[in-house]
Amino acid sequence: MGKALRIAVLGASGYTGADLVRLALGHPGIEIVGLSANAKAGQTMAEVWPHFAMYPELPRLTRAEDCDWAGVDAVFGCLPHAASAALLSGIKGPKIIDLSADFRLRDAGTYALWYGGAHPAPAMLPRALYGLSEFARDALAGAELAACPGCYPTAVLLGLLPLMAAGLIAPERITINALSGVSGAGRGLKEANLFPEVAEAVHPYAIGAHRHMPEIEQELTLRAGAPVVVSFTPHLVPMNRGELVTMVVETRVGVADLRAALVARYADEPFVHVLPEGQAPATRMVRGSNHAVVNVFADRVAGRAIVIAAIDNLVKGSSGQAIQNFNLMFGLPETMGLEAAPLFP
Repeated sequence: MGKALRIAVLGASGYTGADLVRLALGHPGIEIVGLSANAKAGQTMAEVWPHFAMYPELPRLTRAEDCDWAGVDAVFGCLPHAASAALLSGIKGPKIIDLSADFRLRDAGTYALWYGGAHPAPAMLPRALYGLSEFARDALAGAELAACPGCYPTAVLLGLLPLMAAGLIAPERITINALSGVSGAGRGLKEANLFPEVAEAVHPYAIGAHRHMPEIEQELTLRAGAPVVVSFTPHLVPMNRGELVTMVVETRVGVADLRAALVARYADEPFVHVLPEGQAPATRMVRGSNHAVVNVFADRVAGRAIVIAAIDNLVKGSSGQAIQNFNLMFGLPETMGLEAAPLFP
C-alpha cells in the first residue's frame, strides 16, 4: 500500500482512546502522530498505560488545544460528550471519526433533552453520518464526519435493524435487557465502580433513562417508518469488557424466518456472525475482537421472539468500529488492522 495515513487521537488516557491506540499500532496503514489527554499532558503513554511500555515511539501526550493538525489525515475523538463537539468544531482539514455521543442524534433538541445542555456545535449535525459500519458502508466512502454508535446501540441495532427494515417484527413493545463490563463506565474514579462495589454483584442503572435509548429509537424508527419507543434496562456486570443484549420482540413471522433474514443479511459480513441454530451468543466468543455474534430464539409466548447479540464494548462497540469506519472513509480494506481473533479464556 501507499504512504500511511497520519492520525491523532483525542482523549488517549481513557479506555476507548487507549484501545484505539492499541488497534492502530497493529494497522499497517496508520501512523500515530498526535495523542492528547489534557489531565495527563506531558506524560508518555507508558506512564499512563503500562501495556504501552514497549512502544517508546508513541507521541508524548499533549493538551488537545496544542495539537498540530497540519498534515493530519484523520482525528479520532475519544472525549466525553460536549467536550468532544466543542473541540472538534474548531478543527479544519482532517476527517473526523467521533466516538462520543455528540453527533449520533440528528436533532439538536433531542440531544439537549437527553444530555442536559444545548448542543455545542449544531451546525455540524447535518454533515455527520451515523457510522454503524455494516449499514453505512457506502455513505462512509464520502463522509467527512463519522459518528460512531454507542456500544449498546451497536449490539441492539445489529440484532434488530434487518428484522425491522424487512417488516418482520412490530415496532411496538420492544423490551431490551443489556449487560456490560465495567469499562463501559469509563476510567474516571467513581466510588460505585471500585472493585468491592462491583465484584460478585450485578446491578441495573439509569433505569428507564439511559442516554442510548433515543439513539436506538432514532435508527429503528427510520427503518420502521413509524415511531419506535423501546423499554431498555442496562446492567453493570463484574467483568472488564464485553456486552450482551437480550431483546424480546413481537414477530409477524415464524422464528425460522427471522433467523433466515439475519443469515441472509450478514452472510458476507466479515464481523457479524449468526450462530448455528440453538447456540446462544456469549461475550467470551468476541472478547478483544471486532466481531459480533447474534441469534434468535422462540419465546414461550406465541407471537414473540428473543434476539440476543454479544460484542466487545471497547472494540466493536467503540474503538474497533471507529477503525472500521476509518478504513471505509479512506478506501482501505475494511478489515485492515482488525483481523485479530477473539481472546479466550
